[in-house]
Amino acid sequence: MARLAQTAGLTDVQQEILSTVRDFVDKEIIPVATELEHRDEYPQQIVDGLKELGLFGLMIPEEYGGLGESLLTYALCVEEIARGWMSVSGIINTHFIVAYMLKQHGTPEQKDHFLPRMAAGEIRGAFSMSEPGLGSDVSAITSKAVRDGDEYVLSGQKMWLTNGGTSSLVAVLVRSDEGHPEGTAPHKSMTTFLVEKEPGFGEVRPGLTIPGKIEKMGYKGVDTTELIMDGLRVPADRVLGGVTGRGFYQMMDGVEVGRVNVAARGCGVAQRAFELGVRYAQQRHTFGKPIAQHQAIQFKLAEMATKVEAAHAMMVNAARKKDSGERNDLEAGMAKYLASEYCKEVVEDAFRIHGGYGFSKEYEIERLYREAPMLLIGEGTAEIQKMIIGRRLLEEYRFQG
Repeated sequence: MARLAQTAGLTDVQQEILSTVRDFVDKEIIPVATELEHRDEYPQQIVDGLKELGLFGLMIPEEYGGLGESLLTYALCVEEIARGWMSVSGIINTHFIVAYMLKQHGTPEQKDHFLPRMAAGEIRGAFSMSEPGLGSDVSAITSKAVRDGDEYVLSGQKMWLTNGGTSSLVAVLVRSDEGHPEGTAPHKSMTTFLVEKEPGFGEVRPGLTIPGKIEKMGYKGVDTTELIMDGLRVPADRVLGGVTGRGFYQMMDGVEVGRVNVAARGCGVAQRAFELGVRYAQQRHTFGKPIAQHQAIQFKLAEMATKVEAAHAMMVNAARKKDSGERNDLEAGMAKYLASEYCKEVVEDAFRIHGGYGFSKEYEIERLYREAPMLLIGEGTAEIQKMIIGRRLLEEYRFQG
């Protein structure tokens, strides 16, 4: 089948990596994804296969045992994986946000300790920013850390941890007022802690509980959890970067990578929805001919393909901007906003093409229809993306009057 969303200017190494991932998706993920998703079963065999391919170390520098690849390579791999099953891309994404934050902001000792084992897939990462009453207002974080000698004591409840149960390292953002007098801006009194734990549910270390999986409409298979800290003691050398008060900026840097990832997921899911729609349209006959020959369906397919192409182009641009070392919050916000909205629309059009069969769990489009909405809220809602885009545009186009 001819493919949409081709990427110009890739190296031979990038093309080889993508070809390997695409083959893995076609052979190991697509055939089992819907069955595993319906059972809400963690895809252990798939994860083990990704580990063997070295994907857990894709963006980790070679000096720490990784492949040292770019954000673009990572995003294109995520696009392929999400085309097979979006939940698997979520398992990879949270791991890489933590690895990226360590690479960019960790102390030399923290990098030496964590990154080699993260590259090998021995340590799986998760990050925790949201709270039950928080939503998009990160400044309203109430979880806190209090200094006690050479340790910090953490307390509070966190929400929406992808990989919360299966991870063994969580980057947790909490408020730490030490050295930050009253009246300090909220984002300047936040700290990221690197919390090691045992995989699983219940009390996974003294003072730290992962209650269990949150039941979700879609995005199944991957574990999404709460995290409860009650007298959790963390050594001072597990403050990311070794200095308190920098957590907000560290997390926002990681979230920019996450937004490119969500855009890539949207591209992958939309691409799969188009594939399913265009195939079904050529198989299903009405009024004596395939429905693909009806003009109304051709118009729908044309719109779907154009949206897939546009979202892919913006996602690639955002990744390349970050790889160049430039600020990319504008491009990442635009890519995440457009890709998630277009993904929803392409999936719905593919669902409509399937007619009544799209409502059946026997057809893959039913799963995609439940998965696409998560992209509308993950890593910031459309409204948050518009705020970021609007502010950055006003910075770039400031009127000098």
